[in-house]
Amino acid sequence: MRLLVKAPAKINLSLDVLHKRPDGYHEVKMVMTTIDLADRVELMDWYSDTIQIISHNRFVPDDERNLAYQAAKLLKEKVGVRRGVAISITKYIPIAAGLAGGSSDAAATLRGLNKLWGLGLSLDELAEIGAEIGSDVPFCVYGGTAIATGRGEKIEHIPAPPPSWVILAKPTIGVSTAEVYRNLQLQSVNHPDVDGMVAAIREKDYEKICALAGNVLESVTLNMYPEVAQIKEQMRRFGADVSLMSGSGPTVFGLVQHDSRLQRVYNGLRGFCEHVYAVRLIGERHEQ
Repeated sequence: MRLLVKAPAKINLSLDVLHKRPDGYHEVKMVMTTIDLADRVELMDWYSDTIQIISHNRFVPDDERNLAYQAAKLLKEKVGVRRGVAISITKYIPIAAGLAGGSSDAAATLRGLNKLWGLGLSLDELAEIGAEIGSDVPFCVYGGTAIATGRGEKIEHIPAPPPSWVILAKPTIGVSTAEVYRNLQLQSVNHPDVDGMVAAIREKDYEKICALAGNVLESVTLNMYPEVAQIKEQMRRFGADVSLMSGSGPTVFGLVQHDSRLQRVYNGLRGFCEHVYAVRLIGERHEQ
């Protein structure tokens, strides 16, 4: 039996870091939403009790380093399944981009195996398992739009934002999330108004959403990587209603509501950035 599962990317409309916790993680408060840029995860029954990762992308590990592998292994252990699976991952989300591609692949694997193996687990139960793999996995299990707190694993669902286009631009550099957090000076940054963002989304107020978008990690990444700052500036210059870095970067996204302006921003960015995408906000939760 084969099962195909979409694994959509996420963006952060608002990302704040409150303090460093005793366990070494940072306490965060952020608003995340899913977008229509997705990997394809295909799950196939395997003849032996093993987990096989199949990928045609040389940057995707095919062993226990892969988050989808970890998700399948953990789920097998939790529920005592003695079945094998082959997991084929077709990447459309850029790797190491701040868009939770690996976490979404892991979440899609959990949702898919729940169906393939007839486990009958709820999304809440799958999200709890996902939290042991990575901070973004629980959100990706649910999809939709949510406030994430704790280290990112505590999820409170909120309505979807109003419809808009999302333009993504990723420079050809890698950003170390650990290094960004290490260099974050919480006492001297402007913290975004996360609660205001939530209110704006509930009110479907697009202009207010654009005005309140903020990411505290920009204070580090934009200084460390001038290319990211340049893309952010160019995106606004070409006409995006707002431009913001997603996660710890390096991807910058812009929101645009009108098709005519979308083309101008997209074409402008294609002039000096190789990886540019124009997709829609999804913002709605996955079905069970």
